[in-house]
Amino acid sequence: MDRVENRPHAFSGRFRWLNQEHLQRTHDFYEKYGGKAVVLARFVPIVRTFAPFVAGIGSMSYRRFAFFNIFGALLWCVVLLGGGYFFGNLPAVRDHFSLVVIGIIIVSLLPVGYELLRGWRASRAKAAV
Repeated sequence: MDRVENRPHAFSGRFRWLNQEHLQRTHDFYEKYGGKAVVLARFVPIVRTFAPFVAGIGSMSYRRFAFFNIFGALLWCVVLLGGGYFFGNLPAVRDHFSLVVIGIIIVSLLPVGYELLRGWRASRAKAAV
């Protein structure tokens, strides 16, 4: 696998403060999990905003990104429309809709919280060594 600094990308030589190691890690991540990351980003509101930029920084090909982005959009529509139709007709959901919205927000932030906690634990373990 080639290194990020050996290929042209959006940040080639423009920003000296930009850590090349982080760019390499981003590239490696998108090489390994890029498709899944783009599809799953559709379901996490904050991540959905940054996924296209990070995919570009990670040098994901446009064709591959477009395929997974379109697939993720279709899957998102089917899942949310189907879920809304099914759960919207349940009396418990209709009667307590504000609690359902709060629950959706919490559930959508769980993956982000998990990754933050995992990173924090890893940095603590690294500092302890």
